Amino acid sequence: MRVLLKPLFDAELPSGFEDILKAKLSGREVRTGVEVEVELLGKPLKFRVLLAEPSPLRIGSGVNLEIVGGALEVLDMEFDDPVEGVLPFGKGFVVMFPRRVLILNQNGQKIYSDEFGELNSVNVSEDVVVVVHDRSKIRIVKP
Repeated sequence: MRVLLKPLFDAELPSGFEDILKAKLSGREVRTGVEVEVELLGKPLKFRVLLAEPSPLRIGSGVNLEIVGGALEVLDMEFDDPVEGVLPFGKGFVVMFPRRVLILNQNGQKIYSDEFGELNSVNVSEDVVVVVHDRSKIRIVKP
C-alpha cells in the first residue's frame, strides 16, 4: 500500500516529514487525484494525492507514504462510454468499458483498442495485459 503526495504550497520540507504527515493523516481515507489538508502549528497544509494504491486507501501503519516534488501535470480525458475501471501497468494504463478495452501510455496516447462481445475481466502485469472475453477466450496484449 502506497501513497504519493505533492505539496500544494511553496516550502522546503524537512527530512522525516513523511512520518509527521502520516501521523496527521492516520485513519483518514485518501483517493488518487483528491486534495488532502492537514493542520500543522495552526496552519493548513494542502497536498494532492498523486497516487493511492489501492484507491481509496485508509492511512495506517502499513502504508508507505512519500512526498514528491516537481511540476504537477494533469490530463483530463472524457469518453462517450461509461468507464468501468482503470488498471495501471508498466507501460501505461488500461481503461475498461462495458464491451471495450483501451490501452493508453502514461501520456494518454492510444496504444491499443478493441471491442469484445462479452468482456469478462482484464488483468495486468508489468508490461502485459490479459483480456478475458466471451467466457472462454483470452487475448494477451504486449504493448
